[in-house]
Amino acid sequence: MVTELSKLTNGMIVITDRMEAVETVSLGVWVQTGARFENAKNNGISHLLEHMAFKGTKKRSAKDIAEEIETVGGYLNAFTSREVTAFHSTILKDNVTLAIDIISDILHDSLFDQEELEREKTVVLQEIGQASDTPDEIIFDYFQSTAFPNQPLGRSVLGPKNNIKNITRDTLLNFMKKYYVPSRMIFSAAGNLEHAAIVSAVESYFSHIRNANADHPVAAVYEGGDYRKIRELEQAHLVIGFNSVGVHDPDYHAISVAASVLGGGMSSRLFQEIREKRGLVYSIYGFNSAYSDVGLFGIYAGTNESGLLELIPHLCDELLKSSESIRERELECARAQIRTGIVMSLESTAARAEQIARQVALFGRSISIEEILTKVDALTCTDIERAIKRLLSSSPTVAAIGPVQHLLP
Repeated sequence: MVTELSKLTNGMIVITDRMEAVETVSLGVWVQTGARFENAKNNGISHLLEHMAFKGTKKRSAKDIAEEIETVGGYLNAFTSREVTAFHSTILKDNVTLAIDIISDILHDSLFDQEELEREKTVVLQEIGQASDTPDEIIFDYFQSTAFPNQPLGRSVLGPKNNIKNITRDTLLNFMKKYYVPSRMIFSAAGNLEHAAIVSAVESYFSHIRNANADHPVAAVYEGGDYRKIRELEQAHLVIGFNSVGVHDPDYHAISVAASVLGGGMSSRLFQEIREKRGLVYSIYGFNSAYSDVGLFGIYAGTNESGLLELIPHLCDELLKSSESIRERELECARAQIRTGIVMSLESTAARAEQIARQVALFGRSISIEEILTKVDALTCTDIERAIKRLLSSSPTVAAIGPVQHLLP
């Protein structure tokens, strides 16, 4: 695999990773904007705009977009996160130009037809309702908003229903003009490709786009706190977490390893102690959500009403013990999990295209696997314990939904 990076005359970055052993190419545009770039009134606009991009352009109807890519066996999709909105495709290597053409078309010639907009608002409102009906999904939005209250990073990607209802065509167009500009767009491709050919094609389809001034995201301030909502559910869904670090922090890798040691698999501390030994949960795991400047560490667990009050003290006890008792065997297991995850991602063109796009967005360059593994392999048990102590020094964030009346003050 060979990673190459070029910059177009208008400032747009093109990065590729050549994978000769495959016959496909995954490619797309990663736009550095998302829910974190929204305000209280337009929260949800990034996600709605993502939907609307597929609803017809000056030369293609929504049906044409789907049929053209699927007629050649390709795949086209998009996603919105808090810091990125991506439009991506996986296609046979001979059809790369078609995929670039379609992605360029939907990003810069979408009609945003009023009738289509009203119809798609209904679809997004249904998506919001579906998320609300999925407690083990919506709990993470509650957790995020409690950790970062009344600020962009704490708001959901989907946004509130009233916002979606009130977003206009002009609001969408103005948001797109502001943020969908070359300086904020990364074209990433991985697979059986030639870098020069990709750069040439992207130049021909994107060189006419000009930059505009776009706001930087509002700095996030972790606060923490409690959110508890009683709902008639079979299980209580609980997330307990702490202030973490961004991807540039020296402790980033140590905290990522800590998440793996605590709840990264069936051999992890929490799985063994809480599920296997005590039978208090079906699902329990740790995670570390790292953004460009801040992060959020957490533990998710699902349990029934009777097990909730027993679960929490044991969970907290394991967190405290882990700050001074990490064993070398646990560290080796976490390293192996991270190493395997990285290597497995190299076998997928889609995962690799997303990975190098994210690296460029955060670091301005592609980071080699060797560089990442060197940092992970250099970590000691003392490093992991120190990182956990750092997490526990912050005020906690607790979010719970379901039969949690016994947790209410």
